Amino acid sequence: MRHITSIASRELQSLFVSPVAYAVLTLFAVLAGFFFLSSVLQFNEYVMRIQQFQAFDRLQEVNLNDYVLSPFLGTMSVVLLFLIPGITMGLFTAEKSNGTDELLLTSPLTIWDIVFGKFLAAALFVLILVLLLGLFPGILFFYGDPEIGKTGAGMLALLLVGLVYAAVGTFASSVTRSQVIAFFLSFVLLLLLWLLSILADLGAAGGALGTDTWIAGFLRYVSTAEHFERLQKGLIETSDLAYFGLVIGSSLLLTKAAVESTRWR
Repeated sequence: MRHITSIASRELQSLFVSPVAYAVLTLFAVLAGFFFLSSVLQFNEYVMRIQQFQAFDRLQEVNLNDYVLSPFLGTMSVVLLFLIPGITMGLFTAEKSNGTDELLLTSPLTIWDIVFGKFLAAALFVLILVLLLGLFPGILFFYGDPEIGKTGAGMLALLLVGLVYAAVGTFASSVTRSQVIAFFLSFVLLLLLWLLSILADLGAAGGALGTDTWIAGFLRYVSTAEHFERLQKGLIETSDLAYFGLVIGSSLLLTKAAVESTRWR
């Protein structure tokens, strides 16, 4: 465990020495502020429109979680899809370009030490992003009355999705020497995972897959968007948690295989 934390600490230090981490944090904060303000303004306009039509029964059904936090967190999960590959692209490719990969692989460290250490660094950075994002729901608790459980489930969903992105990005970085290729490979893989549920819905609507076929069900299960949406609704189920664990574990296992193949070349 000491080796893993040492590698994670070194990776985090290298991230914050370079301008990449600060650029990602700044861009993430600016986008989060913009989309949060946009969600609040749209909610305020919607409430005013309901009051004008005197639809007071409808007004009682309106809540901050469904009309502000859910759209906001959904948008930020897509923003993470673009930003996290920028953080993970250099985890292994930087070692290869600097010529330090051979020194790392011939050290007493095990392959799992290296893989877990680098993933832990990316996971900690994801945690920083999610904690930064948590300031915005905190504003709603100060001025409004959102549901604590539903808000916590939404933040958990965003964290788990971010960890999946970090694990896939770690794998993408382990299979190439180019940071640019690692970035685009990670982005394409994550985008495919996100769009699979949309593909299933389009196929079902067009009659190609049907709503109850195993293919449509499989595509929805593999899609990160499907599990994220269920979690942020407050439905914390074992199957969803198992999915995130499975994707993260599979990505790290593939990363270990990729790094190990480099050692034996």
